[in-house]
Amino acid sequence: MLREGRGRWPDRVENKSIPALHQPFHHDDIAITFVNHATFLIRINGITILTDPIWSERASPVRWAGPKRVRDPGVAWEALPRVDVVLLSHNHYDHLDTTTLMRLRNRFDPIILVAAGDGRIIEPLGIRQLHELDWWDVVTLGEQCKFTFVPAQHFSARSAFDRQKSLWGGYVIEVLGRRIYFSGDTGYSTHFAEIRRRLGSPDLALLGIGSYEPQWFMKPVHMNPAEAVEAHRDLGAKHSIGMHFGTFQLSAEAIDQPLHDLARALEEQGIPESTFVTLEVGETRIYRVTETTRDAPSPDHAQILSRNAFAPHRPNGVAQESRDRQKPPPQPL
Repeated sequence: MLREGRGRWPDRVENKSIPALHQPFHHDDIAITFVNHATFLIRINGITILTDPIWSERASPVRWAGPKRVRDPGVAWEALPRVDVVLLSHNHYDHLDTTTLMRLRNRFDPIILVAAGDGRIIEPLGIRQLHELDWWDVVTLGEQCKFTFVPAQHFSARSAFDRQKSLWGGYVIEVLGRRIYFSGDTGYSTHFAEIRRRLGSPDLALLGIGSYEPQWFMKPVHMNPAEAVEAHRDLGAKHSIGMHFGTFQLSAEAIDQPLHDLARALEEQGIPESTFVTLEVGETRIYRVTETTRDAPSPDHAQILSRNAFAPHRPNGVAQESRDRQKPPPQPL
């Protein structure tokens, strides 16, 4: 990657949007706020969900080095509403930030769902409500909300000594017949079509569009915007929102290149810009139930657990084998 040169990023960017966290919405509408990077605040039917939350200054194991944010989180910590569930896609530092998780534990004590093998990172934090998931495992919150951990093409590591010791993936959230898909980090592959086949098309897909240059290095593990549009089509998503750009410089593209490349890809593939959007950091958008057609809830494909039945699954440092699991892609160093 060093041979390619890196696009110049500003040292600091001021956020343009003020989150509309108090804007009224119907219980089966989806209110979604883009916090930063891969962190979304999702509210539906009285449930509040955070994806891959990071409020720390750096995506790094240390405070004095590593990728530093160029903008503040779009939602101030003090403004967060009560958080019920946290979804963690994998263990890279820009997605699994232990400092933020401890702050969430102290303030809200949420349920935390993680990829199989990442309990070894989470359990020492004193998280009380933790569950590790293999691909296609299902967890239910009461009778109103279902989470399915789904495949992705990526890899895991916190250091040079624990590569592939845990799993990675995304989530499909189902509430009141509506589906939200959070991709986590992933390269483009056949798993999007498989998710659609097993669980149905999402009303809303949250798809990565950043950290893709240089392609020879990043392509196996991160989508470029054109591939994200292909994923949108494979999923049959009614709406999609781009993520994983504009906060931490993790790759060679310029800070605004994903936005330009997404606009070009949508035009070339004939997808309306209103169907696949990006939000300003801190922006809240409400997807009304009248905008989409409800589908029947998907069938269950794995274990069903209630909120009160969270018994952590411990794979002893090695992710549980699954016949549905993909062969890991080539790995960046």
